[in-house]
Amino acid sequence: MENKTLLMQVNDISIVFGGLRAVSNFSCFINKGELIGLIGPNGAGKTTVFNMLSGIYTPTEGSIDFWDKKRKVHSVEKLSSDKLNRIGISRTFQNIRLFGNLSAEENVLIALHGRRKVNPFDVVLRTRRFYKDEQRMREKTADLLHLFKIAEKKDELAKNLPYGEQRKLEICRALAAKPQLLLLDEPAAGMNPQETAELMDLIAFIRKEFEVTILLIEHDMNLVMGICKRLIVLDYGRIIAEGEPEAIQKNPAVIKAYLGGEAVHA
Repeated sequence: MENKTLLMQVNDISIVFGGLRAVSNFSCFINKGELIGLIGPNGAGKTTVFNMLSGIYTPTEGSIDFWDKKRKVHSVEKLSSDKLNRIGISRTFQNIRLFGNLSAEENVLIALHGRRKVNPFDVVLRTRRFYKDEQRMREKTADLLHLFKIAEKKDELAKNLPYGEQRKLEICRALAAKPQLLLLDEPAAGMNPQETAELMDLIAFIRKEFEVTILLIEHDMNLVMGICKRLIVLDYGRIIAEGEPEAIQKNPAVIKAYLGGEAVHA
């Protein structure tokens, strides 16, 4: 049996909004290097789960453990998004959250800010170390933008980029923080079929090139079935199925809840 390294363990997390139990007893494990899909019908609670995993919501019940690069375990259910980012968890959003009035380059540079190797003294006096670090950050940004094929747009305002390139820029910015776990919330939303196919290849490449673990929410079943090795299916805030895509395609509970009684076709 293949040895696997546990990266995140989610233990029976639930959240209640005004008496409504939006997610109930959600548990899962994520191993290092996996690419997992979280799917389900609209309103199933997928983004709510993401918000709990990324520090936006605090679970009403349950716990979330995360192992950083040094294999130190963190109880992350009450940590803020910026603290999660520092220990290795980054995410994108269903509704793109870029700094629209800043350039593509500046959006990525901001994400790299937490990894600067200078102190306030260097910044105030503009020391040699400051300029060397500034150059390092710009080179790293250029490499990321090139990887996502938007390097020639580095000086354009983010709000002026085509929708598909805004999506790419958001993922690029999330990767700038060098996460161990990357949470992608509907990365193909609003993309045409060609852009979605390119994105599918890019996500697979990112996983291998950056050695990053990926959990994604996606409605495009071709994308999910094409790249995910394991799927978790939610309905009304509860897990109704989990397993390999081939098994999920044939699962009666999934067919009933997610597809209205029709089989899933990749």
